[in-house]
Amino acid sequence: MQDIAASSDVGKNIDNPLAPFLYTISCMHCMTVSLSAGGAGLGAVWGKELACEMLDDAGFQNVRVTTLEHDIMNYFYLARP
Repeated sequence: MQDIAASSDVGKNIDNPLAPFLYTISCMHCMTVSLSAGGAGLGAVWGKELACEMLDDAGFQNVRVTTLEHDIMNYFYLARP
């Protein structure tokens, strides 16, 4: 799974130079697309902590979150039951 590299805690994202862009994209695109398709509309930059919690709730107890050197915007989640 791939998602924006951010924390669920807004305060932990303050030092991220891409934060204003990420919150804008999340609110103006991601949230509206989710809601229009009947999704949960999880909120602006819902973050790694919530993603891991939701993966655990879905039965994926073995979750590894990693980054790629060339990609400064995303986390990559490797999840197994």
